[in-house]
Amino acid sequence: MRKILVFQHVAHEILGTLNPLLKQRGFRIKYVNFDRHPDSLPSMEKYDGLIVLGGYMGAYQTRKFPHLRVEMKCIEEALKKNAPVLGICLGAQMLAKVLGAKGFQAPVPEIGWSRLQLTPQGKKDGLFKDFKNQEVVFQLHQDTFEMPRSVKHLARSKMFESQAFRAGENAYGLQYHLEVDRAMVRRWLEVAANKKMVEKFKDRYNLEDIRRETDLHIERSLALSTSFFEKFVDLFGEFDRYEVVGSGHKI
Repeated sequence: MRKILVFQHVAHEILGTLNPLLKQRGFRIKYVNFDRHPDSLPSMEKYDGLIVLGGYMGAYQTRKFPHLRVEMKCIEEALKKNAPVLGICLGAQMLAKVLGAKGFQAPVPEIGWSRLQLTPQGKKDGLFKDFKNQEVVFQLHQDTFEMPRSVKHLARSKMFESQAFRAGENAYGLQYHLEVDRAMVRRWLEVAANKKMVEKFKDRYNLEDIRRETDLHIERSLALSTSFFEKFVDLFGEFDRYEVVGSGHKI
């Protein structure tokens, strides 16, 4: 049975659509919740891959959140093993930092549904095979990062150049959230910190508009999620499947 390590930072940012897929493909999932256990010291020694989820902290806030250094050390270990790595939002920012890029807070956030543009390299990437040149994806972030020099730049948006990249053959960083379903988006929009950010930038964003756009775009997002994540799981190679009943930076 393949074992995958998952780093979580806030209760509402979960594996989402990835969870049933990993279970259907026979993975044993080990969560490390740094919000509950900030002193955890995980290692990649016994794991075949790594997923790093989103969170409210910035990858550059290692003094305030020391566990970020622990997480980035695990990312380094996974890269050295050539193990599949997926960084989502904060996870992508940490992967970029490990690869030598600078992270920072932008003047304005990107919230809700926005258009993603594949780069020429993105159009050639196997995990983006079912993406059109432009797709609409869900965003919820203000931090961003420079594109590491050593990676393949796969996607950008109008507001942020760094939306997706691949390091080597098996490590992917996604700034946006392909893992969401309709229920997750609705929950996220009710989180106090998220509502406060929308209110702060009310000249740009409105909760009702985001809810309405979710109904318009969620089905396509779910289809892209299935396609992308299935191909990501394929990076682990062939292994027995199990049927599931029921629902240059150095540290």
